[in-house]
Amino acid sequence: MSAPPVLLVIAHGSRDPRHAATVHALVRAVRALRPGLRVETGFLDFTIPSVQGVLESLAAEGVRDVVAQPLLLTRAFHAKADIPAVLRDAPHRLRIRQAEVLGPSPLLLAALERRLYEAGLTPADKSSTGVVLASAGSTDPEAIAVIADIAREWRHTGWCAVRPAFASASLPRTEDAVRELRALGCARVAVAPYVLAPGFLPDRIARGASGADVLAGVLGAAPEVARLVLRRYDAAGVPALTALGA
Repeated sequence: MSAPPVLLVIAHGSRDPRHAATVHALVRAVRALRPGLRVETGFLDFTIPSVQGVLESLAAEGVRDVVAQPLLLTRAFHAKADIPAVLRDAPHRLRIRQAEVLGPSPLLLAALERRLYEAGLTPADKSSTGVVLASAGSTDPEAIAVIADIAREWRHTGWCAVRPAFASASLPRTEDAVRELRALGCARVAVAPYVLAPGFLPDRIARGASGADVLAGVLGAAPEVARLVLRRYDAAGVPALTALGA
């Protein structure tokens, strides 16, 4: 029986060491869920190992099949351009399938709620709490629309209100959404960062949350995120593996 495709987790990378530490913690959680699966990590920028370096090492070892999993929450520029470009430059012997981005997914909503409860809320607080769904932001209209859709969907699970916010590229900012929820009359306001790892933009979200009652942690290595990574890997489908650039 042939080995399953290697799972290559692709992260953006950051000069902030907390970013890589969080990504590696998530990868450890994925490995723990499926011990027989080989899981590697590559970064697009700032951090080593690079995606290209990992792919070259895999090819040198004789690996044939790879599923590349973007650690991205929306289909924006990195998923549509950066990652396909680096995968096209991979050694030709590799058969690579790019899995779908992580979001949207009910598992991510569950992870967001986990982080809010860890920050001090309880399920009984939902109906009186307004939540800011704070994303990094994007210039891609599709990505912005997805965040707005997630906020609307999440509102229907029982929160007083849910408003999207963005740390860059788009409006409103986190602090504006906090003020809007105050004006709406929510008894408390919580900020839920819709980001995977710490860094420059998550820190901007945190500063914008200074007027909120609760600031949740990043999604990081939440069990739901680890399960979602494997769900996307499985959905990529071994029979669908094709040689990129062939």
